[in-house]
Amino acid sequence: MPIPPEGARIEAVVFDLAGTLIDHGCCAPVGVFVELFRRSGVPLTEAQARGPMGTHKRDHIAILLRDPEIAAGWARAQGRPPDEADVDALYAASTPMGVEVLAAGSAPLDGAAAVVVALQAAGIGVGATTGYNREMLEPVLRRVEADGLRLPLVLASDEVRRGRPGPELCWTAAARLGASAGWSCVNVGDTPVDMEAGRRAGFWTVGVVESGSLMGLSAAGLAALAPGDRAARGAAVARGLQEAGAHLVVADVRGVPGAIAALNARLASGERP
Repeated sequence: MPIPPEGARIEAVVFDLAGTLIDHGCCAPVGVFVELFRRSGVPLTEAQARGPMGTHKRDHIAILLRDPEIAAGWARAQGRPPDEADVDALYAASTPMGVEVLAAGSAPLDGAAAVVVALQAAGIGVGATTGYNREMLEPVLRRVEADGLRLPLVLASDEVRRGRPGPELCWTAAARLGASAGWSCVNVGDTPVDMEAGRRAGFWTVGVVESGSLMGLSAAGLAALAPGDRAARGAAVARGLQEAGAHLVVADVRGVPGAIAALNARLASGERP
């Protein structure tokens, strides 16, 4: 086992936004995709809309149109198979739709602002990344800042050459936060795409179980579950995140400080992601 550098510790935490810090259940973008396809005559289930969650929104649309069932629905509605021009047209239409509706569904999660403040007080750099493009992101940021969640760095997917599951958003955030190495950084998210991006960047990865897209429930919907159902669904989500590469899973953002403490102990023993 390698000898750890003196004082090895977590230096930076990079959060996903929807389902991780804001928008319990990652519900707002689901509504955008369902409505976007409905306007083209293609019914989309919530589960289908959630499938590629976490990717750049153009990539999200392209993945959906490659799904055989959705592609068949497109062919029935449009009289031909979908092509790249359709991806471009849908993506162009998604931006003003997102600008209009995403902020309204983007309330910060309970404890998110306090966790960000606590990490910064501990000398840890904090940033966030998202599958939203910058135009979609700006009204979301205005809303969450008005609600008390202030993030010093947020990167949109159109600000790098390739969004998640590629590692570039993580790398760019780490560099801007002044991290010295990938092993000193943590990527926190609620989707398998987030876990893959963090792993590919050489980061530790922490999966968020109860507030995320895989659980897919608002805070009220989660609270309404019977305890046994909540535990069973949470266990299934946790397995999915672990299979995608999560080093640790937490119920929601309030568990992140404890995860950081556990990762610092693993670093001190010489372990690396």
